Amino acid sequence: MPTKPGRTAGASRGRPEQLVQGAHLVLMIDVARRYYLHEQSKVEIAKDLDLSRFQVARLLDSARANGLVHIDIRYPPPLNTELANHLRDKFDLDSVVVVSAPDDDVARVRQSVGKAAADLLEEIISPTDILGLGWARTVNSMAKNLAGLPAIPVVQLTGAVIGPHGDDSSVDVVREVARHSSGPAYFFHAPLVVPSATTARSLRLQPEVARAFERFPHVSKAVVGIGLWQDGYSTLHDALDEGDREELRKRGAFADLSGLFIDRNGGPVASAITSRMIGVGLDELLAIRDVIGIAYQAEKAPAVRAAIRGGVVNNVVLDSRVAEALLDFE
Repeated sequence: MPTKPGRTAGASRGRPEQLVQGAHLVLMIDVARRYYLHEQSKVEIAKDLDLSRFQVARLLDSARANGLVHIDIRYPPPLNTELANHLRDKFDLDSVVVVSAPDDDVARVRQSVGKAAADLLEEIISPTDILGLGWARTVNSMAKNLAGLPAIPVVQLTGAVIGPHGDDSSVDVVREVARHSSGPAYFFHAPLVVPSATTARSLRLQPEVARAFERFPHVSKAVVGIGLWQDGYSTLHDALDEGDREELRKRGAFADLSGLFIDRNGGPVASAITSRMIGVGLDELLAIRDVIGIAYQAEKAPAVRAAIRGGVVNNVVLDSRVAEALLDFE
């Protein structure tokens, strides 16, 4: 059969087939949304869409088989409420969550602590809050374990630190959390530490950086990681060169909270490096009503204690080894 100029044989048959596939996909998504998100029964869906129950069941099966629907059964991390209660009373904290750490698998412990932090954040967040996020591997883990948040703004508090394991950056974490909240995301592409104070001042004037910084005074809840200023216990420590590390040690740096340096009593550490950083200031973090600090590994207990003593955090999520070590302090 001759074809019209500019059209190949069979094109008239292939195009309608693609339209049918597209309509089927839209119908599949609609049925899945009604069933899994809006909790409509198969009978109700069938009636609304003029389908049979059998057709609805087939569409739901297809949605799962094609990866449109993922069913994730989450087991809550094992919590140690006794340890948590002792710590809350001893340090006069607003909330304490302690996750049992039965083994030495650091990745598994970090995952458990991140899940517990996600649960705590979902519990204390309100629709009127503005959430700030400092970068840390534990904060990254928390973001990936969130189930849902109110439609709140999410603000990036620190520039990016790319660790040796290729972890997600600050921008990725803010985007992930904002996806769960469906609220606006205030993020910026900039490193946490730059070579000079002049470069830092210039970067802070960039529109996307300034836009996020303008939100800092309005942040009402924040989440930060707590690191000990030693090899292997702070991602930022391991990312800086030895000259910067030594400079901070001489200045009394004992712990860092997503890029903010404190001494062993929780006081601020004055250093030229601070002027080279792109992120929230310690005074700004102290002004936030609720700050959740996350830590795991017993060695970090002195850093957690410093953060508590300095009033930087008033909520903590810890593994049981950190919690036990904290209770040993007088």
